Amino acid sequence: MLLDLPLRFLCRPISLSWLTQSRKIMDLCSVISRLNALTPPALAESWDNVGLLVEPSPPHQVRKLLLTNDLTEDVLEEALQLGANMVLSYHPPIFKALKRLTWTGWKERLMVKALENRLAIYSPHTACDALPNGVNDWLGRALGTCVSIPLCPSSSLSHPGGFGHLLEFSCDPSHTVMSRLKSLQDVSVRFYPVRQDGKDGSRISLSCSQKALLQVLPILAEDEQVYRNVELLALQKPPMSDTGMGRLCTLPEPISIATALERAKEHLGLPHLRLALGRGKTLESLVSFMAVCAGSGSSILSGVSADLYLTGEMSHHDVLDAVSEGRSVILCEHSNSERGYLQELRGQIEEKLDRKVQVLVSQKDQDPLQVV
Repeated sequence: MLLDLPLRFLCRPISLSWLTQSRKIMDLCSVISRLNALTPPALAESWDNVGLLVEPSPPHQVRKLLLTNDLTEDVLEEALQLGANMVLSYHPPIFKALKRLTWTGWKERLMVKALENRLAIYSPHTACDALPNGVNDWLGRALGTCVSIPLCPSSSLSHPGGFGHLLEFSCDPSHTVMSRLKSLQDVSVRFYPVRQDGKDGSRISLSCSQKALLQVLPILAEDEQVYRNVELLALQKPPMSDTGMGRLCTLPEPISIATALERAKEHLGLPHLRLALGRGKTLESLVSFMAVCAGSGSSILSGVSADLYLTGEMSHHDVLDAVSEGRSVILCEHSNSERGYLQELRGQIEEKLDRKVQVLVSQKDQDPLQVV
């Protein structure tokens, strides 16, 4: 049949843009794997609900991903109009347990529409709060270049080999319990020669996981003499120097509170901010140290020694506490302290996905509170 086609048709050049577009697609499982590597769920707070929240029946291909701070009904309609296959919502739209999926509540409607339209939903939330170059580092740059450290450092994600417990005890390496202990999974055994009461012996150092510990202890308990000299240590994960909740920012040179206000407005793209001056402070008072927390900062910022707190929201009484201690507070509303970060997150995601997925930032997403 190809012989019957005109030569000019057969020789027509193939559009390179069409070839590029045809390659811009990725399986949902691959997208989730890479997003989890970029914003590890293990960094999120224990109370949070992060990761893949809505999964269409497989296989599900992702060509277009929409970023938003909050998944509202307007943003969902925007996603559908754009032909998105996936939404990354910074705040998890499913937080409290949903007992039913009906058309009554707006969050329930979101889930129904997402499933009907095969729209995957993912949320990183507090994993991005803790992340180096995450939302808190972005917010910390509001006053310019600074040196920042986490206010609440995260622990390392895992121990080498997944071992979380260390047991030390004296025992003959040829003892029958030793062969049984070595046969267990997630158990590492080392022998150290010791001399006690003029006699040569062995000290055993055994590392194991929490699951393996439940098998190790009954085996050791079979020999009362061995069990009595067991020392059990729970290994703590070391803190990470650049990862965790909030940031304490040290400015290279002090600036006035008035200057800090103007820089924060420019960084956040907001015409107005709320300010509480610390006791005895004026707009000309200097800021050398600033503590920041994206979103709600009350619990993270409480008692932190800094000249200025910058966050989205704090309770009335927490603001009073800060002011009484001579610390000034700038509030910009919850999502306003996070939304600008989406542009940076967009670039990070595009790179992580090898630019195989088109990543867009929502134009409908906005803080529900407006100054009128």
